[in-house]
Formats: sequence, structure tokens, C-alpha cells
Amino acid sequence: MGGRPQQLAHLEHLGDATKFSPQIHALIPKCSLLENFSPAEVRLLAHFMDVYRAQPGVEVIREGDGGDFMLMVIEGKIEVLKRDRWNTPQLLAEVEAGRTLGEMSMIDGEARFATCLAAEPALIAVLDRESLARIIVEQPLLGAKILMELVLMLSQRLRVTSQRLLGLLDDQSKGTVNAL
Repeated sequence: MGGRPQQLAHLEHLGDATKFSPQIHALIPKCSLLENFSPAEVRLLAHFMDVYRAQPGVEVIREGDGGDFMLMVIEGKIEVLKRDRWNTPQLLAEVEAGRTLGEMSMIDGEARFATCLAAEPALIAVLDRESLARIIVEQPLLGAKILMELVLMLSQRLRVTSQRLLGLLDDQSKGTVNAL
């Protein structure tokens, strides 16, 4: 990988993800990023990723930090927490094996949207922006496939978020009408 992300220095580094490629491949039914990948493509991708172990309660992503990597949960659960207007962490989601986190920050380098904590012992595979750039140059077909899957995944998330927002706006406007 391109140089291990400093934000992960407190986690146990287990090396490159090649030896974990069978476990990663087994996640395909649960992982929208990998749903169209062959075993050979998963092995190739794993060559560009590193694996870390996080103990329960350990932070793997901190809200507000800059980020140039994404992660895939191989084993365990990760809690996604967002601070509310009173600065109190609110649980947004619990992410299980096969799910990915941090794609937006890997792509745009902007601050992390939420904090992610290991809810139980977890193994995570990490892909950083530099390694993604290497994939695009060294393995252009795989790079194009990864980028396309990321675009599709982020597009689907935006649609779900937009639907939730519309639902909240509908509820809010009904409350306003009922108050009149």
C-alpha cells in the first residue's frame, strides 16, 4: 500500500490483504463494491490493500479528520456515530462484514463525516488514494471497475438519503399544516 495512513497507527497492522483474499471474496454477497468481481480480481485488489485489527471501542475513523482512505469490514462490527448540535455522539448505523466506509473522503480528501468505532473485535481492509491511483495506472481494467462500483454505490446512497430527506420534509410540512 502507499504508506500506511497515520490515522490508523494505533491499530494492529496485519500486513497486506493478499492472505485475506479468500475471506474478502467470501464477502461478495454482502459487499456492493465487490458484487461484480471475480476471485482473481479480488486477489489483485487485495494486493493493494492492508489489513488492520481493531479492538472493541477503538476508533478507526474520527469525525472531522481529513481522510485519504476507505475501509472494508472483513470481520466484526463498526458503529457509525455523528455528533449532534449539542456535540453528543448519536448512533447512525452499525456496519457489519462486507460493508465499506470512508469512500467519500478517500475520493475527495474532505473531512470525515462521522466517527467509526469497533463495536467488537474487527478486521478491516484499507485502500488509500495512492494505492487506488496505482491500481488505475498498473491495472486499468480493475481500476475502472473499482471506480464504476464506487460511483454506483455512492449514487445509491445519495438516492436513499434523498428519499429520507423527502420523508422528513413531508412529515415537517404535515406538522405545519396540522398546527394551522
